[in-house]
Amino acid sequence: MHQSTEISTEAMLADLRRLVEVESPSRDLAALQESAEAVAEILEKRLGGKAVLLPGEAGTHVRWSGGGTPRVLVLGHHDTVFPKGTLNTRPFRVADGRATGPGVFDMLGGLVQAVHGLAALDELSGVEILVTADEEVGSGTSRALIEELARECGAVLVFEGSAEGGGLKTGRKGCGTFRVDIEGRAAHAGLEPAAGVNALVEAAHQVLAIAALSRPGVGTTVTPTVATAGTSDNVVPAEATVLVDVRVESAAEKDRVEAAFAALTPHLLGARLKVQGAVGRPPMPESAAAELFAMAQRLQPGIEGKAVGGGSDGNFTAALGVPTLDGLGAVGGGAHADHEYLVVDAMAERARLVGGLVASIRHSHQG
Repeated sequence: MHQSTEISTEAMLADLRRLVEVESPSRDLAALQESAEAVAEILEKRLGGKAVLLPGEAGTHVRWSGGGTPRVLVLGHHDTVFPKGTLNTRPFRVADGRATGPGVFDMLGGLVQAVHGLAALDELSGVEILVTADEEVGSGTSRALIEELARECGAVLVFEGSAEGGGLKTGRKGCGTFRVDIEGRAAHAGLEPAAGVNALVEAAHQVLAIAALSRPGVGTTVTPTVATAGTSDNVVPAEATVLVDVRVESAAEKDRVEAAFAALTPHLLGARLKVQGAVGRPPMPESAAAELFAMAQRLQPGIEGKAVGGGSDGNFTAALGVPTLDGLGAVGGGAHADHEYLVVDAMAERARLVGGLVASIRHSHQG
């Protein structure tokens, strides 16, 4: 198996424009259906065969198979964090060596590079492609299929955007969101404040206790991020809510933090707590990427690998013990931000890396 076709940056940019201009915000089922159809159209145009649309409660996933014994799963997502209409203020543009527009870096550029890198190979047996519609909202409807295909293939290449400076992502923290709902009792803040149970004061106690769960020395961050309470400036708050972002590097820390949240108790007499959430994406240990990263280094000497804090669907596959390499997508930055961009000159090299990795994985099986 070898690369037999030249990779065209111009053709990649045309496909990237097509995907960006569809717009595909998470949870917008109509938009995600249209986006899935565009992804399928590009897969079929560039790779041949037939892409299968898999409708789900959170949007339509896209699957493509090169046939034969599954050897490698090319994994990505087509949903973005940007609401419909973002394109009106931030249209797709190519200028000064950068492509910009909603989703170019996370992760439509990576999808396009993967497809064009595969299209340059003379045959694609053993290659499975899955492009999901719900990665940005937790992969609730796609996780089981991701894990099933990962086990079948035995190797996973994830096309999320690169680490800073173009590095590959060789490790990721496990991550999750917790929600603490606090029930107090309303009362007039001037006439009889003591008759109330102040949910906001209880929330303050809980925020301090929750923040103290962080252990930066072992990579654990527990960060209260959003809090709401109260209805009026003369009413003792009867309700409050606190949202918390959690990142961990080890399964032991996942268990510790989850147990600590479950054990939270009220400080004020009469207050009640309801705690929801979990570390939904398990940690991706660097050991899971070692074999595939070594292949990438042979193909592109000098390419770096970095462990990062953000999660992806690669967390799920790595947790199964399936070799997983992430950050193979666009070189650029600004994920989830208005200054999101992709470096145009890096696209062809990144696409060639895809082909080289697929060839190496297949060769290792034959060996």
